[in-house]
Amino acid sequence: MGQQRWARRWRTKGLCFVAFILGLSACASLSDPSEPAHGSDPEGVAVSPVEDGDWPIHGRDFYEQRYSPLEQIGEGNVADLGLAWSFDLGTMRGVQSTPIVVGGVFYVTGPWSLVYALDARTGKELWRFDPEVPKQHARYACCTVSNRGVAVDGGRAFVGTLDGRLIGLDVADGSVIWETLTVDPEQPYTITGAPRVVEGLVVIGNGGAEYGVRGYVSAYHVDSGELAWRTFTVPGDPSKPFESPAMEYAASTWNGQWWKYGGGGTVWDAMAYDPELDLLYVGSGNGSPHARWARSPGGGDNLYLSSILALRPATGELVWYFQTTPADTWDYTATQHILLADLEVDGRVRKVVMQAPKNGFFFVLDRETGEFISGAPYVKVTWAEGLDAEGRPIESPHGDYRHQSRMIHPSQMGGHNWHPMSFHPGTGLVYVPALDISTPMGFDPDWTFQPGRFNLAIDFEEFAEGGGEAEGFLLAWDPIQQREVWRIAHRAPWSGGTLATGGNLVFQGSSDGRLVAYRASDGNKLWESPAGTGVMAGPVTYALDGVQYVSVAAGWGGSFPMGMGEVAARARVRGGGRVLTFRLGGTAEVPPGLPWPAPPPAPVFQLEASEADVAAGSSLYHAECGLCHGAAVIGGGSLPDLRYASTAVHERFQQIVHAGEREALGMPGFSDRLSLDQIRQIQAYVLSAANAAAAGQKSD
Repeated sequence: MGQQRWARRWRTKGLCFVAFILGLSACASLSDPSEPAHGSDPEGVAVSPVEDGDWPIHGRDFYEQRYSPLEQIGEGNVADLGLAWSFDLGTMRGVQSTPIVVGGVFYVTGPWSLVYALDARTGKELWRFDPEVPKQHARYACCTVSNRGVAVDGGRAFVGTLDGRLIGLDVADGSVIWETLTVDPEQPYTITGAPRVVEGLVVIGNGGAEYGVRGYVSAYHVDSGELAWRTFTVPGDPSKPFESPAMEYAASTWNGQWWKYGGGGTVWDAMAYDPELDLLYVGSGNGSPHARWARSPGGGDNLYLSSILALRPATGELVWYFQTTPADTWDYTATQHILLADLEVDGRVRKVVMQAPKNGFFFVLDRETGEFISGAPYVKVTWAEGLDAEGRPIESPHGDYRHQSRMIHPSQMGGHNWHPMSFHPGTGLVYVPALDISTPMGFDPDWTFQPGRFNLAIDFEEFAEGGGEAEGFLLAWDPIQQREVWRIAHRAPWSGGTLATGGNLVFQGSSDGRLVAYRASDGNKLWESPAGTGVMAGPVTYALDGVQYVSVAAGWGGSFPMGMGEVAARARVRGGGRVLTFRLGGTAEVPPGLPWPAPPPAPVFQLEASEADVAAGSSLYHAECGLCHGAAVIGGGSLPDLRYASTAVHERFQQIVHAGEREALGMPGFSDRLSLDQIRQIQAYVLSAANAAAAGQKSD
């Protein structure tokens, strides 16, 4: 408790003192919290220089509200929306990109970090850039090879690549201006998030916590790609000098030999910026390994895992932090969308940060100091009993899975994942792509660290047993009253991000292959269009020549569709990346999607294997293959469902899995991880699952 109280003073009363220690002058620049700011303007005035017709930043403006004041398309005429144009991204992998639209050019990314520049009026391709990511690097992408978009500034487009590079491109033709390696190539880092440009710097984080890396966020000069600063999110080896006083303090909240396991805390998605306060907000991720009893066996909060960090954008120095899940042991990242706004709380306007992280609690914080204002569960929560007066979760005994497997709410997928939420200043509501999923969690006391492989200290056999509840819904949340206002249930979880507009509309794509418009005030469905594939990314809106467009990058795939087996298959959609752009009176046809396959036939290929081989193959499959090809060998509609594998595939199974025969297609080889006999056991399990499916049974 003493450490926690000291930490709270750091974020609030001691802000000026800590700023002095860190070499900052934070308190001198803080403005009066009672002053109204742009975020509370119901007309949606931007907090950064945004033309009404453009979508120039990931969240449209620095506050990341994903709200546009455009109102040509409104609740009275949205039923007249039709497709204006579409563009085929040529992929069966998941599409997670938020498009950027500047000056009539539409920038979107696809899997493997490809960048496309399109004519925003017609969808005609202007140029594309392929960073040629080595396909073998897919083994280090815990949650697919997707990319969430570019940043555009000063005639340059910036993209982070899956293998850890940051590249500056000329927007005229897509040629490379500069390229910088942001990671140690010997470590299993990845980049899937969209960079942000803040005050002449490109800011980017990375992923890889599941594989055993140390998290950080970095900033590079826009002109040259030269490193400006790097801020680590967890402490390193305490026998070496700490990079900052913040890291020295953080080390006091860890124990054991965590640095040998990386520690985690990767900054793989959320960022926002307040130019008035000169604060950059980033979210940090889960620990490495997940289970704290393995990484920090003597306890401690393990700062700064699962935290919102407020940094000085010029230096990267920490001003305040708020840890949403102390000592995270459930993979409850705080990398989910960070949204800034000005809300009237208890009779005065407060500058706030809002987040619905994975752990199931919706947090409202003072964005000047990090002070906890309010919080409440926005989905079912069983790992904690509530929040204390400072916003710290009160852990429930049910969340302790050391000695007994527990069905945990929310699951590792979270109550809300990477799919962006939005805020409508007119309704005062936040629109959250929410999840109610539970999965069993069990601790693996025999876990040992294995570089470059999944290091969770979780019993993988628990995943093979299947989950419990699995629902997804669009949630309209009142952040002042901390209560649900309305919700829309979806056929399957993992529906897309949201967009709010001045036409009193909320747009969301669905996991079962639709783009839908709802009335923002009450959730009444006003329009929908087929998408031909599942939609996960957030829509955007822009205007050109007096015409408003609504656009979304669609494509089913990623960690949920690839790894969740039967639950993901409920969506009954397959991959097929495309951009769909709508306008009033549009008459183009939405490209059809791929049909859902009939049950697989019994495989012709025969393999001699014992029941013990099949059981061993199940364990190996769920440890090495299930994340991509589905739990219990049930494909979710993205990568190939191995139950349908042809005789030709089974005849080449060893060459494909061991030798990497299909690496160029994105299927890496596993000769360094699996022996030929282990691959034979995996194949035996796959064939067993295929036979069970053909017979109308469920595989184990």
